Amino acid sequence: MWATLPAAAALVLGLGAYWFQPWKLWQDATVHEALPTSSAKAAGPAPASSALPPGPQTLARGTLISHEHTTTGTVELIRLPDGSRTLRLEDLDTSNGPDLRVWLSDAPVKEGVAGWSVFDDGKHVSLGRLKGNKGDQNYGIPADVNLTDYRSVTIWCDRFDVSFGAAALTAA
Repeated sequence: MWATLPAAAALVLGLGAYWFQPWKLWQDATVHEALPTSSAKAAGPAPASSALPPGPQTLARGTLISHEHTTTGTVELIRLPDGSRTLRLEDLDTSNGPDLRVWLSDAPVKEGVAGWSVFDDGKHVSLGRLKGNKGDQNYGIPADVNLTDYRSVTIWCDRFDVSFGAAALTAA
């Protein structure tokens, strides 16, 4: 019996390390993407040149607040000249973690612990994995997403169902 105890302890420690991934707290991934001029995923023909302004147009914006981890930066919802839409994170600075996602949500942004877990209670859409925990990055918004249904953005840890940080969106 005593001979199996070290093997069992090693298995539990290995599974715990895989699940929590604590080394990510000391690893930063910095991304510096320029604002795209169009989306490669834009559906259908480009709109008439008179239908949209010639450059990117900010539709909404917000400032990130901290939840589970200290998080700063800004968020913008941007319509590109081809009609596609992008969520842009600028000057993002948060902790790294396992399974981080960028979500649009219909939940209100609440400060403190009260805001940590509200974003998966209602309507939300994942725009994909967080590309890096620092820097400037873009996330395409699917054409079928009605932006009026969403009023916030969260950096969401899907593994632990908690917000690292979030921003309330206000019309530009």
